[in-house]
Amino acid sequence: MSFQRLVRFVPKSDSGAVLLGEPVDSSVDVGAALRKGEEVKVKVYSGKSVLSPGSPTDKVQTIDRVLSPLAEEEIGGSIRCIGLNYRQHAEEMSIPLPEVPTVFLKPAAALADPWPAPTPIPKHTIPSNSADYESELAVIIGKTAKNVSEADAMDYVLGYTAANDISSRASQFAQSQWCYSKGFDKSCPIGPVLVSKDLVPDVAQLKMRGVKNGDMVLQDCGLDDMIFSVPQLVSFVSQGTTLPAGTVIITGTPAGIGAGRTPKEWFKDGDEFVVEILPHIGSLYNVMKFEE
Repeated sequence: MSFQRLVRFVPKSDSGAVLLGEPVDSSVDVGAALRKGEEVKVKVYSGKSVLSPGSPTDKVQTIDRVLSPLAEEEIGGSIRCIGLNYRQHAEEMSIPLPEVPTVFLKPAAALADPWPAPTPIPKHTIPSNSADYESELAVIIGKTAKNVSEADAMDYVLGYTAANDISSRASQFAQSQWCYSKGFDKSCPIGPVLVSKDLVPDVAQLKMRGVKNGDMVLQDCGLDDMIFSVPQLVSFVSQGTTLPAGTVIITGTPAGIGAGRTPKEWFKDGDEFVVEILPHIGSLYNVMKFEE
């Protein structure tokens, strides 16, 4: 069954249920509407997973709480992450453009829901005052992939959503490897909408912004600034490595990160950050909660 935009959510009618469906209003920015307190109605599907959504039913439900499009157990054990994949970001960090993609991993426990779920900043990272944001496009793999060619790569893509690669820069810059500084619990919120690849035939036409506390635009870039395309990334990550259906690949962040600004722009307790990818995907809202 084909779809355009799927959300996984808890309905107002049953706080214990987890449902899947398409927004009744095909143009609604689900994340922005919910953050404003607006009702978002969803046509419920028969399936429970974006990997097997089933068919539309005649039921319509209102979202009480939106979840990440995939559950933790569906993503194949880890999230594949691409570093340094925007030209302007490489420039702001004074790093030469890479010749091949830079890959690191976040564990499955890093997967997190959009607001209203709190986004924790680990207490052992708080004294360094270097919690940072990274607005990113996430690619969701729809069927098992291994040794995929660039020409065939899009056959394995299910769709796209928004992600935030939350990072502890003090930890990152103290080490040569990034998994520790970027792999904390709930450090990779994604969602809220999974958009079919058929609705976005060319991701280079998308625009992405990172906005802090409602009006501070910190990142603003077209995805045509990506160094490696989605087919190139899917092919590269799959070489010699099985990517199960449900694998999440986050594709790098554009210029404007907190570590690259003067003065630095770090998260504080209670800060709101939104990753906005338009058209179609919409807004991923998260509110930071410093652990005590």
